Amino acid sequence: MSGQGFKPGQAVTLLRGETVLNARPWTADAEGRISGQVQVPADAAVGRHPVVVRVANPDAAAVIELKVSKDVPLSGADRYDVTTNKLVQGLYQVAHSRTSNALFVTAAVGRPPVTQSELLKLDPETLEITARVTPARVEGQTDGRVYAVYGVAVDDANGHVWVTNTRDDSVAVYRQSDLSLVKQFEPGVLPHGRDVVVDTRDNRVWASGFGGGRFVAFDATTLEVVQDVTVPSQVRGEEFGPMALTVDPVGGKLYSVGLSTGEVVVLDGATGAVDTMFRFPTLNGGIGVAIDAEGRRLYATGQGSDNLIIANADTGEVLHDVYVGAGAVYVAFDPHSKLAYVASRGAGTITAVDANGQIVANLDGGTFPNHVLPVGNGVVYAINKSRGADDPNGDQIRRLVPKTN
Repeated sequence: MSGQGFKPGQAVTLLRGETVLNARPWTADAEGRISGQVQVPADAAVGRHPVVVRVANPDAAAVIELKVSKDVPLSGADRYDVTTNKLVQGLYQVAHSRTSNALFVTAAVGRPPVTQSELLKLDPETLEITARVTPARVEGQTDGRVYAVYGVAVDDANGHVWVTNTRDDSVAVYRQSDLSLVKQFEPGVLPHGRDVVVDTRDNRVWASGFGGGRFVAFDATTLEVVQDVTVPSQVRGEEFGPMALTVDPVGGKLYSVGLSTGEVVVLDGATGAVDTMFRFPTLNGGIGVAIDAEGRRLYATGQGSDNLIIANADTGEVLHDVYVGAGAVYVAFDPHSKLAYVASRGAGTITAVDANGQIVANLDGGTFPNHVLPVGNGVVYAINKSRGADDPNGDQIRRLVPKTN
């Protein structure tokens, strides 16, 4: 466990009821951070448990939630050929261009001001870096911060790579060929931008902004903002905070999941109008969303509930609720294999699930898997983060090739 925001030298004790969880108090370092390990009691049920944080020098107390997750055994490794390559620290997402025959990977390290960030171009077969660029510095700032890159998508029709600059409420466009900057949008165009997708049918590039339920659309050709949509939550007193964003290019629909409400919204790709909204009560900490347009299946992952929801994409009826492992953060659907791939950050796994909710494989995903990307031919790429620059299993890209492919 780790924590921050304490005063240097404060002693921190954790209690579950009357039981002390850490053998001795943890002392906050010069930056007010603590870290350590606790033994989960054998009788602790799966789920969320209230834990008292007792602080001394000066005294304070608070209650936090400690989540206990089930272990899902690894399986199905014999079904895949796996290639890995360690890249740079702070990997976030990956996108694939058929036209350029390349992968594009975003990376950013630390909290604001972020001074270390890169957009990488990779060979999709060897996974080696073929080009790289550091984003421009943010104008008007003297702390060296750059327009750090997080979400990423490719527009093959125009030869562009789109990225979200989450920390600076912005979006940028780069050229696929040489990673030169095409356009840097002004800060504020998209509050806390998360994901970005290209809607080829409507010549739009859509981005989700966690702040305020915002979705912004850009003309893929002129690179101008053409729509700015705010989606309210249907849960009283709550705000719809969009996270992952995916598109059905044939049907012209956008899908996004809310972090705190268990909601998935379906938007019209041309107008941005809300088509429908579903709520899944067992989805806690909604992060990932995917669509099987042909099979009419909607997939959503919950980081807090460790699950994958498989629902009827037209009615929202839950067909399967699959426990996949601790911290299910992202899901993507592969139309070739008809499998959904889930990255579970806490469990350290990439899980393949079929339309009937059966786990086909549960693969080692390295430290903190963060993103998965099927590219349409059965091949799947996965990105994971790290516990630090020296983590041998961190900051990797994986190429998963089914042996039956």
